[in-house]
Amino acid sequence: MTLPLTRDSFAAGLYGLRERYWDTHPFHLRLHSGGCTPPELRRWVANRWYYQLCLTRKNAAIIANCPLPEVRREWAARLAQQDGAADGQGGLADWLVLAEAVGLGRAEVTDLRHVARGVRFAVDGYLHFCQTRPWTEGVAAALTELFSPEHMAERVTAWRTHYDWIAPAGYAYFEHRIPAARQDSARTLELVLDHCTSAAQQQAALAALAFKCEVLRAVLDAVDYGADR
Repeated sequence: MTLPLTRDSFAAGLYGLRERYWDTHPFHLRLHSGGCTPPELRRWVANRWYYQLCLTRKNAAIIANCPLPEVRREWAARLAQQDGAADGQGGLADWLVLAEAVGLGRAEVTDLRHVARGVRFAVDGYLHFCQTRPWTEGVAAALTELFSPEHMAERVTAWRTHYDWIAPAGYAYFEHRIPAARQDSARTLELVLDHCTSAAQQQAALAALAFKCEVLRAVLDAVDYGADR
């Protein structure tokens, strides 16, 4: 019988998936080094909108699959975080401001005309995963949050250095999301460590986080392949 990992070893295994995160993808390296053209940067923003749209639905799926009221109440805060408590608020609204800041019209973002087939396939696969797998695996997949705050902070610095044509208002999404991601990721890790206590649950959580990393890299594959085409 396989024994479960200790809490520290399990946490180390989750952090060990850091090398699979999408910040090492060639497109992101080019994006942060100033090597992207304006059309390439706009393509990234337009395609990331499809991922942003998925987040509330995948969080709602996690809530629907969770039998624990205390976890459901806590995770529900993420719905308003993305959709906003009112029109013009939340992550989706901030992302549309970013789209305008890089030169995209709201209509061409929201009608999804720029979204690559590969992005749709990857993001839809992630949503399906969270709808059909145990809630602990959906939460574990969200642990890419562990790796994102510093990456987003680096992005803001790099963009301000290399892409001075971006309107300053566009950085609101990152300014709001970076502190929230730091807080969210710490609590998400606690939930996974607290509720994935068997060897099978721990291995499933590790696989879920690895899968999410592959989803994010697949999104960039599609964006990179389609750039300037």
